[in-house]
Amino acid sequence: MKPPACNFSALTTDLYEVTMACGYLKAGVSDYEAAFHVTFRENPFGGQFTVACGLATAIDFLRGFHFTDTEVAYLASQRGNDGKPLFDTDFLDYLRHLHLTCDADALPEGTLVFPNEPLIRVCGPISQCQLLETALLNIFNFQSLIATKAARVCLAADHDPVIEFGLRRSQGVDGGLTAARAAYIGGCAGTSNLQAGHQFGIPVSGTQAHSWIMFFESEREAFEAYAKAMPNNCIFLVDTYDSVDGIRHAIETGSELRRRGHEMIGVRLDSGDGVALSIKARRMLDKAGFANAKIVGSGNLDEYMITDLKQRGAKIDVWGVGTRLSTGQPDGALGVIYKLGAIRRPGGEWQYRIKLSEESAKTSVPGSLQVRRFYQPDERFMADAIYETDHGVSEPCEIVDVETAEKTDIPANIDYSDLLVPIFRDGKLVYQEPKIETSREHARKQLSCAPPEILQLKNATAYKIGLERSLHDLRSNLITRTKEQLK
Repeated sequence: MKPPACNFSALTTDLYEVTMACGYLKAGVSDYEAAFHVTFRENPFGGQFTVACGLATAIDFLRGFHFTDTEVAYLASQRGNDGKPLFDTDFLDYLRHLHLTCDADALPEGTLVFPNEPLIRVCGPISQCQLLETALLNIFNFQSLIATKAARVCLAADHDPVIEFGLRRSQGVDGGLTAARAAYIGGCAGTSNLQAGHQFGIPVSGTQAHSWIMFFESEREAFEAYAKAMPNNCIFLVDTYDSVDGIRHAIETGSELRRRGHEMIGVRLDSGDGVALSIKARRMLDKAGFANAKIVGSGNLDEYMITDLKQRGAKIDVWGVGTRLSTGQPDGALGVIYKLGAIRRPGGEWQYRIKLSEESAKTSVPGSLQVRRFYQPDERFMADAIYETDHGVSEPCEIVDVETAEKTDIPANIDYSDLLVPIFRDGKLVYQEPKIETSREHARKQLSCAPPEILQLKNATAYKIGLERSLHDLRSNLITRTKEQLK
């Protein structure tokens, strides 16, 4: 299997990341070590969970990170407001010979993650860490958003297969490719995107569009022509003219297929009353002896529409979900952030850093962070504690909600796991990348172990998560001290 496509370069960044890296070098602090975290503040889609996705792409980016001579030459051409070069020769030479020496720890793809928990922690020279910010945010933001949307759609489908259909309306070709991958990890059974199928080994699905039906003089002629051309791939699109007539024509063509030793897969409804038409289709198919024929539903579907159709008794077996899945509607972004938690001089101790805000939720969390997940005896998630790696976790553990300051006690001797796992050490990959099927199964297992009340599409209950008590105290003290220094 080919690795995930990565069209990133060292210039997949914002200009200010490079100007800051230059500033660190000129200030003589580029070898100071820093700890950064990719996190987010709110779950998307008004829900109470997020599916972490994008690590494989991030690995591909980090493993190949370097500045080419052409990229350095481009930076050398940049000018300041005085018309002189923006970057001097020493800095350009630094970039030309730069090789990453960072450590990175991250959540395996498919892990359920919650606000303020890091998806990835990067530790290393401050200049290197700064140069990685934009690309890492780009990677984890979009893929985690789409994996989460896919999980919600698949939960609504309640074990019915969901096929991702969104390439034609995705945000660019790369967006369509990564959306297909993320959707598969999030639970989709396949994709219409052949490049994603080839690149990642995702099962592909698709038969015909309305243009095929419209090309021929009649719907029946179109079905018959397709059946002759692709007898082992017949799902007939029945709503081009009249859906009930279309179902009838599909049955007639399916009967002829059967006489030739083939079996039609089913019919697809792309418009109209999905409940009434699917019930009618099921009756007609069963009566004609096609009890195993599938009814595929498509047409601007999302988790809410699927839930509504199922609750009203729709007889749809497979769901084709496109635009609203692959573009992450209605949320345009997860809103991931990249915050500095601590710095240290070479050979020194960590000095904690914090960003203040009048909004408590936007005040950052200091330190080098890890997440500990506690489990019920039946392996269901109990609660998560965000903790500082040098402080550890006490037993019993008390966690404090970042926004509400609500406290939750976790008894001693509870099963747990620490979620961030080593990915890079000193710039070298130490992680065995799992196959996409393994990541997909991990997401499925995570969802099965999550408290059901956090997975509800409406009125979901927030998962118990908070700062471990000593980290909460550290953050509170740092807030107070920083405010006093600013007076």
